[in-house]
Amino acid sequence: MLDYDDFYSAIETTPLMPWLKTLPGTIDTLLSNGHGDMPQWQRTIAGMPTLSAKTIDLQNGIRIGTADDANDADKQVLLAQLKKLLPWRKGPFKVFGIHINSEWRSGWKWDRLKHHIQPLQHRTVLDVGCGNGYYCLRTIGAGAKLAVGIDPTQLYVMQFQMIKKYLADVPAYVLPLGIEHMPQSLPVFDTVFSMGVIYHRKEPKTHLRELKNLLRDGGELVLESLIMDGDKDDVLVPDGRYARMRNVWAIPSVATLEQWLIEAGFQDVRVIDVSTTTTEEQRSTDWMQFESLSDFLDPGDINLTIEGYPAPKRALVLANNK
Repeated sequence: MLDYDDFYSAIETTPLMPWLKTLPGTIDTLLSNGHGDMPQWQRTIAGMPTLSAKTIDLQNGIRIGTADDANDADKQVLLAQLKKLLPWRKGPFKVFGIHINSEWRSGWKWDRLKHHIQPLQHRTVLDVGCGNGYYCLRTIGAGAKLAVGIDPTQLYVMQFQMIKKYLADVPAYVLPLGIEHMPQSLPVFDTVFSMGVIYHRKEPKTHLRELKNLLRDGGELVLESLIMDGDKDDVLVPDGRYARMRNVWAIPSVATLEQWLIEAGFQDVRVIDVSTTTTEEQRSTDWMQFESLSDFLDPGDINLTIEGYPAPKRALVLANNK
């Protein structure tokens, strides 16, 4: 069983304290019905070498130590243990000289948004659907005082635990929760990220209201979504899969997404980036050896998915809670 006592202690004197009434029980319940590989993953993390990073950089990427901070034998053990938690989708990470070359070059997305969002210094941040916590760590590098990620995929939670082993004093945490496990109203976060989640929700407008209920007055939402070209009220509803992804329920136009945010009660809605996803940004690597974007596109026309829909294009949108 994962131990979150350090997180519970970290929030007991903060505005997050009311969450402690339900959170430990929720986590215990979810983990008790957890993934069958959890014991193996825990043994993997326990088998990682004890190393100390002389330098840590979370501002210009995620770099923990250098190759000179570990001997060759420890690096071989570390590499083997890191490889046991494949696939690594978000990243990259550099850990004692080992380059975890993830499927996504997530830093590209960070670079698109970092100069547009409200400064993160001294902020409490929530990342919904955070994966292995890459953006949580980047927000700490940008000055956040606390970053909380939630993701129900326990493999990603364990990847974060593996990285956090060498970042013990960094105030970032990833919890094995979906947004449905969050309190209905916990309006205490200064910034809430929802990156690549909304189109996986059957009720996207409900998702936006859930996000709003977690933001303090004046707080900022950072939202990323697949989008389609079109006008207000245009929404692509895939028949089956989209780019071989399951559970893609609705892909809005930018105008529709803006309207959804306004209807949910957000203000100052602004689009900061629209980018076509390329096979340089999302691709298969030694750390994610399954099919990736190039396999999801029409081999005769990269402007279409394998199903004949427009190829993935994504928008980054900011909005304020009052």
